[in-house]
Amino acid sequence: MNSLSLNRLALALIAGGGCLHAAAQSTAPAKAPDSTALPSVVVKGASEAPITVGGFGDTPVAKLPLQASIVSAEQLLDRGLSSLAGLTLLDAGVGDSYNSAGYVSYLKIRGYDIDNRFNYRRDGLPINAETALPLANKSSIEVLKGTSGIQAGTSAPGGLVNMVVKRPTVELTSVTLGVSERGTIETAMDWSHRFGDGRGNDKAFGLRVNVEAAKLRPELRDADGNRWLMAVAGDWRVTRDTLVEAEVELSRQSQPSQPGFSLLGDKLPDAKTIDPRINLNNQSWSQPVVFEGRTASLRVQHQLTADWKLQAHAAIQRLVNDDRLAYPFGCTAGDGTYYASSYCPDGTFDQYDFRSENEHRDSDALDLSAQGKLTLGGMTHQLTTGVLFSRFKSRLQGQAYNWAGTGNIWGTLPTVADPTLTGTNTDRTERSTEFYLRDAVELSDRWQGWLGVRHTRLHRDSWQVNAAPGQEQATSYGQSLTTPWLGLSYAIDPQLLAYASWGQGIESDVAPNRAKYINAGRALPAIRSKQWEIGLKSGSRTVDWSVSYFDISKPASRDVDVGNAKVERRLDGTQDHRGLEAQADLKWTGGGLQASAMKLHARINGSSDPSLDGLKPTNVPETVLKLQARQNVGLPGMEVQAGLIYEGKRMVLPDNSLAIPGWSRIDLGARYEQNIGRQMLIWRVGVDNVTNRRAWRESPYQYEHVYLYPLANRTWRASVEWLL
Repeated sequence: MNSLSLNRLALALIAGGGCLHAAAQSTAPAKAPDSTALPSVVVKGASEAPITVGGFGDTPVAKLPLQASIVSAEQLLDRGLSSLAGLTLLDAGVGDSYNSAGYVSYLKIRGYDIDNRFNYRRDGLPINAETALPLANKSSIEVLKGTSGIQAGTSAPGGLVNMVVKRPTVELTSVTLGVSERGTIETAMDWSHRFGDGRGNDKAFGLRVNVEAAKLRPELRDADGNRWLMAVAGDWRVTRDTLVEAEVELSRQSQPSQPGFSLLGDKLPDAKTIDPRINLNNQSWSQPVVFEGRTASLRVQHQLTADWKLQAHAAIQRLVNDDRLAYPFGCTAGDGTYYASSYCPDGTFDQYDFRSENEHRDSDALDLSAQGKLTLGGMTHQLTTGVLFSRFKSRLQGQAYNWAGTGNIWGTLPTVADPTLTGTNTDRTERSTEFYLRDAVELSDRWQGWLGVRHTRLHRDSWQVNAAPGQEQATSYGQSLTTPWLGLSYAIDPQLLAYASWGQGIESDVAPNRAKYINAGRALPAIRSKQWEIGLKSGSRTVDWSVSYFDISKPASRDVDVGNAKVERRLDGTQDHRGLEAQADLKWTGGGLQASAMKLHARINGSSDPSLDGLKPTNVPETVLKLQARQNVGLPGMEVQAGLIYEGKRMVLPDNSLAIPGWSRIDLGARYEQNIGRQMLIWRVGVDNVTNRRAWRESPYQYEHVYLYPLANRTWRASVEWLL
């Protein structure tokens, strides 16, 4: 095999992480690519790739009766993405849900906000995403769409996000240096090595090390920071049938965050007049948000027989956060009018000193499972069964939320810090035991049935901290829940699949920890969502495509005025989302096009307040289109890239009286692979928002307040990756 082929195999393995066996299967039969061919990770497409979080083992995405997408590490590098918020650029089904620079990534899937406490997985195990999750040691990001009752005991409808950790592969050393914006500098190393056990087996042990460090100087002003990551993953092939895998990850990010803009009185400010580089968190006393994380896992797999495999998989996660912000909220005008949901018409606002420091969040999980094949009644069953034990604890302290003075949208008024810890917080302990069974049964040569059921037993305790004696509002409750899922698929031909599925999910909502809520910090009754979906899928060497129609319904929660300036968070009516979603990955010699689109009909129905019936939820676009094109041009190894994003209008206020208009954005990039002997340099450059479009990107509505986040202004990035 020539040096170019070896380098391209290394590229595929970088993107594939621990999928050494799968990568070998996909690359071994292929002929050595010529100098103008695309890396195999792109040509392969999504149809052949299994999705871990789908729950059906190694079944390819194209054969499952559900919708999912896989974003490889290579795609993240090409687009210069370092946070989960970047997924909103790649998939029409994934959208923004209060994404602020320097802070936690919040996502929507199919128009629903997904829960950072329950809707995220790491190698299939539950984690807490109330932090800045690093991506440098992840081989791919998986997005499962739809209700997730068979994959998660409690989770919001819309879908799950799973991060797949890079595992040891063949010999590999990759060093990356990148620069962008006002002077952001990022460097990373990815090193993998396999070695022997001293008994003639020279591949029994594997080790992979990922290191990343970044000095952050974004276009957003007053948001300079830094981040670093250290991660080590190892494996040991004890015998031909037994594999032990272990890994540990340490990370830290420190960066001031960005509060949102808002309405000016009852008017929507013109985004063209607002400088997106202004950071309203620019007070002299502002401090960075700090996220520290420690995560480790151990997985043992044993091939019991040719048909059955046993697995034990355990993980721990320890998070420590310092959440701090010069926080604009509401406004008292000169005439005494108080604007609770916006800023004053003259651009001023009340600014608060918010601090919630030394937040500890601990997660533990242990999954014991068996996966195999058996024949019953003349039909073959692919079974997975097991039990998942998980525990989550949050231990917080009192928080500050104190008036600091009057600020303005130009960031020119100073305010005075008041870090006194006068506010309460909510501590929680949650334990769950989840029994699950999944079955993929071959009904005939073309028909296949799918069955999933999960029984969850959970217990939750919560109490107020820094509260007056006798005001701790302690709560304790337990629940037992069962969530089923059914699917049926029909192979119209070897490359075309029709399917239908139905399922349920369970989620839990907690009243916000604010003094105005009479049930602050308390959990609401379990919320049971339902979904049915029909679709078509096709996969070939030239195009993978899918189209689906889905209908999801979940009980809605809203704040009800109970008098005396108090509100209560209650379940009231339903939030129903019906939509058409389409995806395609077209591949041709020297290029390709990835496209996704979604048309969504989201409404509030059945509310006790008739004026709310038929209204659209806030911050949910009806129409989304995302395109990513690539084409080899000029020099061998040169590829140009272009991206187009369009998102339709979003409602700003719950009464639908105001909306932000739709917007579009164009991104351009290029990639050049330069061979130097047996080594390779990969040069990447990109310009995001090429036309410097000014628009409001999203309009989250929280705590009865409007937030507006602008599109980032035109930014550039460049990097070089050295494959040794």
